[in-house]
Amino acid sequence: MQKKYTIRMKAIKDETTKFSETGKVDEYMNNLNHSLIKVVETLRQIILKIDKEIGEEIKWNAPAFFYTGKMKPFNPKEYKRYIVVFNLAKKDCIRIIFLNGAKLNDKSGLLEGDYADGRRLATFCDIKAVKAKEKDLQKLVKTWLKLLDK
Repeated sequence: MQKKYTIRMKAIKDETTKFSETGKVDEYMNNLNHSLIKVVETLRQIILKIDKEIGEEIKWNAPAFFYTGKMKPFNPKEYKRYIVVFNLAKKDCIRIIFLNGAKLNDKSGLLEGDYADGRRLATFCDIKAVKAKEKDLQKLVKTWLKLLDK
């Protein structure tokens, strides 16, 4: 009996991929009551189209995007797999949190803040801002995908 438990625990520890939960995000979006829902949906589609190995889920009560492919084992509390998480608390803008944005060396000016934990924010107040910043957003996400410890 002990042997089966050991094998099961090893399988959990060696899990190196993560599956997207698009259905849950679709449901969340269908129930979202936010004045900038079109901005949220447009940003969502832009991020998902950047790379086929970007997945999504609801984390911290908002859409979150992560790398679905194989990675070296790591402590899940390090959030190494996560690319961005939306922050929908404000009604006049959408904030995208790059959990490890400090590592990106952003020269475009898209990322704001200087948080001690390495987070950086990108703010979008309307569709016009999304379109104006789309290429910079795509470039930063692609850069993060290259920096991942795969």
